Amino acid sequence: MMPLHPTWEDICLRLLLTVIAGAMLGFDREARGHAAGLRTTILVALAASVAMIQTNILLPLEGKDQGSFAVMDMMRLPLGILTGVGFLGGGAILKRGGSISGVTTAATLWIATVIGLSFGGGQLGLGVIATGLAILTLWGMQKITSHIPREHKGTLVVAKVSGSPYPDLDSLLRPAGYSAHFRKQII
Repeated sequence: MMPLHPTWEDICLRLLLTVIAGAMLGFDREARGHAAGLRTTILVALAASVAMIQTNILLPLEGKDQGSFAVMDMMRLPLGILTGVGFLGGGAILKRGGSISGVTTAATLWIATVIGLSFGGGQLGLGVIATGLAILTLWGMQKITSHIPREHKGTLVVAKVSGSPYPDLDSLLRPAGYSAHFRKQII
């Protein structure tokens, strides 16, 4: 429940929990050498939290009960923040040939933002649960996904000496767990 008048103690608790959550998410990304690491993830979460706290403070409260929040336009700021982080996440996603990278980094920035909005809005339990689930997803699922067999595609260029036969690539690569198919010959 969002208090109508957040105290400094409440604000400090929200910010502290946000920094801890951002650090936990960012540590995973930093340890794996990804672009949005410890500092970036903390800053994204912290920015979202401060914006929600700012919304709480600036929201005119006099004469209104908690039920009136549903009719106010206080969601405009958090929605704008989520849109802005969507652009950051879009910039983190790269496509090189048939490979796409940065999707988990973008998703980490997205969840860090939502966690920051939760803590900043005073939903501490929701923020803690979301942090736990995000950590479980980043750390725990890494162990599971490493055991999922994947099919990778690549291009192998073979130069042959004039007059010699083409090697049987499939029989050469199959013992290593690969397969090959002849696509075209360039003369």
